[in-house]
Amino acid sequence: MSTIKRKKMDKLVKSFEEIDKMRIAGRLAAEVLEMITPHVVPGISTGELDKLCYEHIVNIQNAIPANVGYKGYKKTICSSINNVICHGIPDNEKILKNGDILNIDVTVIKNGWHGDTSKMFLVGKCAPHNERLVKITQECLYKGIEVVKPGAYLGDVGNVIQQHAEKNYYSVVEDYCGHGIGATYHEEPQVLHYGKSGSGIKLQEGMCFTIEPMINQGTKFCKVLKDGWTVETKDGRNSAQWEHTIVVTKNGSEILTKRNDEF
Repeated sequence: MSTIKRKKMDKLVKSFEEIDKMRIAGRLAAEVLEMITPHVVPGISTGELDKLCYEHIVNIQNAIPANVGYKGYKKTICSSINNVICHGIPDNEKILKNGDILNIDVTVIKNGWHGDTSKMFLVGKCAPHNERLVKITQECLYKGIEVVKPGAYLGDVGNVIQQHAEKNYYSVVEDYCGHGIGATYHEEPQVLHYGKSGSGIKLQEGMCFTIEPMINQGTKFCKVLKDGWTVETKDGRNSAQWEHTIVVTKNGSEILTKRNDEF
């Protein structure tokens, strides 16, 4: 390995002290999703959900909502409903309806370190095909996490996600991916949710990154709306996404944004 490449790889590895700080930020991000869960009901607006998350992060957690002001984004969460793949903008006019599926994506900064996570919500009574999409997408996330360990490759993560999605007759969004994270919101490496086993960088203990598969009922193709943020499926069919921030450990991985309702 060249000296330049080795230095680049070393930058991706966090120290034990830095991982402790990431652990705190990750727990706070998970806590935001736990807090907002009982509020996700038919009749509430995504704007109100955003307000509740902002107030919790700032007033209760004494932390910083990373999305506010990020590249001009003005809200605390991304709220992506039904056929919105990601980056849906909260709005007081967007009222949740019975049967909607919703992704809430939140990132918290605490003491300069980031925790990034998202969760799918079933609003009221949902159709079985939407429940299945949400369930399989979460399974894709967990299967991706399961293969993470020192010596594995990022391509192993993408491959197992793609295989599980396609086996269930879904497609994987290729235009957006997971990412390295730490004191910087988005850093190397890019974490693709498709690909070939054994490809990409080899994982080392101390690497931190997000895995956040976006899985579509129809084709993988998407479009960005005129607001410059909202990404929808091109065919109008629904999409789901789950996300965790993880760290590679000595024998596997640790989910830094794990919620109390998991495992």
